Amino acid sequence: MKKIFAAMSIALLATPALAQSGTNSPYSQYGIGVLSDQGNSFNRGMNGVGLGFRPHNQINYINPASYSAVDSLSFIFDAGLSLQITNFKENKVSKNAKNANFEYVVGGFRAARNFGVAFGLLPISNIGYNYSSTGTVQREDASTTTGYTTANSGSGGLREVFLGFGWSPFEGFSVGLNAGYLWGEIDRTVTNSYTDGYVKTLKKNHYCSVSNYKLDFGVQYQYSLENKDVLTVGATYGLGHNLKSDPTLSIISTNSIVADTTTLVASDGIEFPTQIAAGVSYAHGSKWTVGLDYTLQKWADAKFPLDQSNGYVAKTGVFNDSHKINAGFEYCKNAEGRKADGGFFSRIRYRVGAGYSTPYIKIGEKDGPSQLSVSAGVGIPIVNAINNRSMLNVSAQWVRNDASGFIKENTFRINVGFTFNERWFAKWKFE
Repeated sequence: MKKIFAAMSIALLATPALAQSGTNSPYSQYGIGVLSDQGNSFNRGMNGVGLGFRPHNQINYINPASYSAVDSLSFIFDAGLSLQITNFKENKVSKNAKNANFEYVVGGFRAARNFGVAFGLLPISNIGYNYSSTGTVQREDASTTTGYTTANSGSGGLREVFLGFGWSPFEGFSVGLNAGYLWGEIDRTVTNSYTDGYVKTLKKNHYCSVSNYKLDFGVQYQYSLENKDVLTVGATYGLGHNLKSDPTLSIISTNSIVADTTTLVASDGIEFPTQIAAGVSYAHGSKWTVGLDYTLQKWADAKFPLDQSNGYVAKTGVFNDSHKINAGFEYCKNAEGRKADGGFFSRIRYRVGAGYSTPYIKIGEKDGPSQLSVSAGVGIPIVNAINNRSMLNVSAQWVRNDASGFIKENTFRINVGFTFNERWFAKWKFE
């Protein structure tokens, strides 16, 4: 039990690293930022598929009902990071940006028969951008023009630490719950500077601090077929609710004579959306598994503050409902590690996946960029004298964000995760 508490402490110590922004996207200036990819290192090779997966040697936090399948006598600890390069292209201008991010830390074990426990630290969204533009505007009397510079910057994002449970009350059926604490900051600044000296700067600071709960429920049903084939269906429900946060907008106007500040508050102005997801997987013994997931996030019903002519007002309809579909496949010739069925390379797990999602953000009256992604990865077993169940998971993913008339983003991302899986609860036998 002391080792479990030690692992949980490691997860909490990772919080500062996880809080760093993992994006340079200008699209992170909208809403709560760029939504993070869910899933850990094993299912990111399959583009995040996992609602119908019940791995016995991984923590599949996408569906908490899967915790009931975790091996007995085992403690599983998983941590991952990502490295990415993104190309931004608008008209004929193209720029690259690099990021490295500590992604997640999760752990889990079987606490009782058919009852699993998991915990972890996960990213929800990222905000990170800094750019400027220049131009000219006419003075109010239309007699002259003046130059201006608009600088945009933002940082922050939301994170979650959770404790989850999965229970199988009878054969084939499992239920689960992830109870999380959601926190983070959203900090955005827009500064307009003019060259005529009449108005030197006009600065708008959008700031919000979030501290609230997050609940996700899961269910899975597993049906055994002939030849050890298994069909599993799964579903999750994420509770949408008001985050009880008070976003503020500070408007600072400065000229050569005076500085004036106006502060506006949108009380209880941010809501987290309801999420409904369903998936299915088909496993041919332990050799191969194929899965398909669909996720709906009800962003259109969630309140968010807008800076409008009638004030700083929280309202619904700011966003679009987001739809996502992912498909993935995993193959392993010798997942059980039987010597008669091949050597080391026969135990490697090969994974591929693809997905498409519609945007939740709006840019003016237009929809933001839709996302197309493909991935491939491997699960490499760690084999030595004392360890034969841990695994190194490596995957590569290409993501394209595209919308007509807006910046196009092409991201190449490498995900690396290590799953530590050991028999911590077995009693030693001496002869």
